[in-house]
Amino acid sequence: MNWQLDRPDFEVIAGWVQPGERVLDLGCGDGALLKLLIETRGVRGYGVDIDDANVLAAIANGINVIQSNLDAGLAGFVDGAFDHVVLSRTLQTIRHTQDILDAMLRVGREAVVSFPNFGYWKNRAAVLSGRMPVSEDLPYQWFDTPNVRFFTMLDFEALCADMNILVRERQVLDEQGQLVTEEHNFLGSLAVYRITRG
Repeated sequence: MNWQLDRPDFEVIAGWVQPGERVLDLGCGDGALLKLLIETRGVRGYGVDIDDANVLAAIANGINVIQSNLDAGLAGFVDGAFDHVVLSRTLQTIRHTQDILDAMLRVGREAVVSFPNFGYWKNRAAVLSGRMPVSEDLPYQWFDTPNVRFFTMLDFEALCADMNILVRERQVLDEQGQLVTEEHNFLGSLAVYRITRG
């Protein structure tokens, strides 16, 4: 898998993780991000995923993985156990959004969250034409999507402010994985945030 082409948010996340840090990857899928961080940053980490096939794929990739439902929380992890807790393209599938953000910042010094931006101009155009959007970052039809929430960057930033969460850094990417430098909520397809307690 060429992560640079398939998951441009991985490059952003890897840039925020320092060598040797402890990383927890929530909704880790096949473990590709953790594998990248282990190989390039020498991190120590664990993945968490609910899907049987993802857990098996992560194990095959040499990742320490725990099968768990993120909506049940992170009670199995002690406070401050990790330097970074990552939730990559998964927040929109979580039912208890505030609870998972609180838990991430309880078990980790910092958290990294990436999500598809529903405010992206192509998504807005699809809704205006009467259809739910389907794109690179929102690849499912309305009837088979795992997403339970559709929100914009402005929505996420307002939630962070309400929860006393500090946004340390933000990178916004377009559908080609290129950095967006202006009109982020309109031109950005994928948002990546580095957050901590305010």
